Amino acid sequence: MDDKFTKPWHGIPRDEIDWHPTVVTDRCIGCGLCVTSCGRQVYGFDYEQNVAVVVNPLNCMVGCTTCATICTQDAIEFPSAGYLRQLIKKRKVLRQTKEQLQKDRARLEVSAN
Repeated sequence: MDDKFTKPWHGIPRDEIDWHPTVVTDRCIGCGLCVTSCGRQVYGFDYEQNVAVVVNPLNCMVGCTTCATICTQDAIEFPSAGYLRQLIKKRKVLRQTKEQLQKDRARLEVSAN
C-alpha cells in the first residue's frame, strides 16, 4: 500500500471508508485495462489465473469508479452511491467542503471574464 494514496478523505480516515472495487472473476477476461489504467496502484494481476486482483483497496479514490466504467465485461463492482451519500451526510462532509472552498477561494476562484 502506498501511503500517499491513503490520506484521510475530507477528514475521515481512509480505513474507515469501505470504498474499493471488487473483481467478479467469473466475468473478468484478463484484458488488464483496469490494472494498467488505475494510477493509484489498486490492482495487481494474477498471470496464472489471468484475472485482475485488488491488492491495495485503500489506495482507491473514494467515489472513483473509472475502472468499472471502462470494464467491457462489467467485472468490477463498487459499493452503492447511497453508501457514499450516507457517509457524506453522517460525517458532515458538505460543511467541511464549504469551509474548504472559502479557505481556498484565492486559489480556486475563476473569473467570468
